[in-house]
Amino acid sequence: MDDPILSPYDLLFQALSLIPIRHYLYALFLIWTVFFYNFLEFHFLGDTFLHYFKCRVYLIFHPDSPLYHNVVSRCRILHGRLVSLILNFNGLPPVFTYTRQLFRASDGGTIALDWLTNSDVLDHNQKEITKHDTTPIAVVVPGLTSDSSSAYLKHLAYNTAKSGWNVVISNHRGLGGVSVTSDRFYNAGWTEDIRVVIGYLQQEYPLAPLFAIGTSIGANILVKYLGEEGEKTPLRGAVAICSPWDLLIGDRFICRTLKQKLYDRALTIGLQGYAQLHEPQYTRLANWEGIKKSRSIRDFDNHATCHVGKFETVDTYYRKSSSTQYVGNVAVPLLCISALDDPLCTKEAIPWEECRIDMKLLWKRANKNIVLATTNHGGHLAFFEGLTASSLWWVRASNEFLGALSCSRHMHVQKVQESRSSESGKQEEPSINQAPFLNTAEEGLVAAVKYEQNTNTTAPSSEEATQLLFQTGPQHNDNVTKRIFHKLCRQTKGSIWLVGYIGVVTGFPLVGMLINYLFRKKQRPTKSNF
Repeated sequence: MDDPILSPYDLLFQALSLIPIRHYLYALFLIWTVFFYNFLEFHFLGDTFLHYFKCRVYLIFHPDSPLYHNVVSRCRILHGRLVSLILNFNGLPPVFTYTRQLFRASDGGTIALDWLTNSDVLDHNQKEITKHDTTPIAVVVPGLTSDSSSAYLKHLAYNTAKSGWNVVISNHRGLGGVSVTSDRFYNAGWTEDIRVVIGYLQQEYPLAPLFAIGTSIGANILVKYLGEEGEKTPLRGAVAICSPWDLLIGDRFICRTLKQKLYDRALTIGLQGYAQLHEPQYTRLANWEGIKKSRSIRDFDNHATCHVGKFETVDTYYRKSSSTQYVGNVAVPLLCISALDDPLCTKEAIPWEECRIDMKLLWKRANKNIVLATTNHGGHLAFFEGLTASSLWWVRASNEFLGALSCSRHMHVQKVQESRSSESGKQEEPSINQAPFLNTAEEGLVAAVKYEQNTNTTAPSSEEATQLLFQTGPQHNDNVTKRIFHKLCRQTKGSIWLVGYIGVVTGFPLVGMLINYLFRKKQRPTKSNF
């Protein structure tokens, strides 16, 4: 009797059963290793074998930026390559002790200023900074729920102080072991604390140049402050590390994948722990039950930040607090460092066009005071280096940049603007809410016009008002139209010459044909009538 024919699946199962079980275990271990390698974004193998191609630092800047050509071009670290072999979550922070100073704001809030001076690191002797000290001071703005005890801030403070600087970390309200003593809490767009701290430091140490370093949410606060102040800030230079830039885009990004959701949940737990430290204030000012049930940062902002900060909606809070709209008004030399694989701050929110010229839109000019440095890897405030992750690349890059800037003539110089006392407390609107506006003249010309208010003018008398009344009308519109037309002609001078060149090239054959036709018409013999 013939043997029954086995199906292909039976043959396959028989073949698989012959493979030893330990081989399956090896394959399972390999699959899990590859999965976690990609999920946790370990990249030491790629950095080891593709060091030249994948570890470069990409610099984006205005082609005519004096900051790049005279300062950043001298920074070897920014022109080198990032090597991150093993990721260490603790970061092996250095061991030292801060000197704490409690600063009381005008609204009664308490801000903890933790100092680490150059003498603390080199001489191990705590010396008070005198009013005549000329040592540069670096003001550090921490990230979300971070304070001076965080590992990455200890790296930053110790290495910066070791480089010859005095470092002060301006902890957010309610962090660093300090209680909240007012009804005001910090948020991603709250710049008043860093404004008053910098003003205080300028008054106390007038001879010491002031610089600032912001990390994560602290970078967003710092850039927003620089845009609000413009030329009026006393800071000489600044560095923004891993800024979220656009909080609305970041809110959409952090809910996309499982990995982002895990980060979102971890940060929410940190915010809930921060709220529990100040439960009496949050119970009185916000929705405490909603805070306890929050599952994401957006939930926490909905039940806590919007109530305390008086924001209508969460999206309104994100829009008003984003630093992207203030980038164009930054007047201070600013280095921005971001990693393209940042799991919290997406590269989609980076203001690429604000840092370089768009060749398709020549009218859209980039800010010459900003240099953007990006890397393929680095994560969020990581950039660990070496086999034991004993150093942070962005700390060395920041120190080198600030050191080169402090020795150059490109440091920012504060410009004091006089204004009336009634408008001294008025906050400057972001550039997105200001000019340009559209002006339409009688001839149909549409142009961009920036309307500025003159704060130093006084009310005119009755005679002057009568003269102004007769002067208004078509004459004013004609002046505005002529001025804008000449301005547009100057801005589009290259385009006008290009159009003229195209017209000459394309019209030359037609002109030649016309001349040839007229010449031949004159030379043509006339016929006589017989």
